[in-house]
Amino acid sequence: MDLAHALKVALETGTVRLGLEETRRAAHEKKARLLIVSRTCPDATLVGQRAVGKIPIYHYDGTAVDLGQACGRPFPVSAMAIVDPGSSAILTLET
Repeated sequence: MDLAHALKVALETGTVRLGLEETRRAAHEKKARLLIVSRTCPDATLVGQRAVGKIPIYHYDGTAVDLGQACGRPFPVSAMAIVDPGSSAILTLET
């Protein structure tokens, strides 16, 4: 699967929360279905775990800048939460 394409489709057709605080909030409220965390995420608990509760975490191999670029955003994204994937197949990522 092309991760950059899946991210863009999820951003266009689904509901995605960008940023560490929004990601934490979506996980705490149990609204997220998948968390994506960059290698340079400042939250050590997200980087060191495979899941938060029953929400799986996908560890993106690049930096926050790389994840932001993959999302088509002009700013770094250290973490993101997929609330609704829309027509993307992003939930099939190996965590």
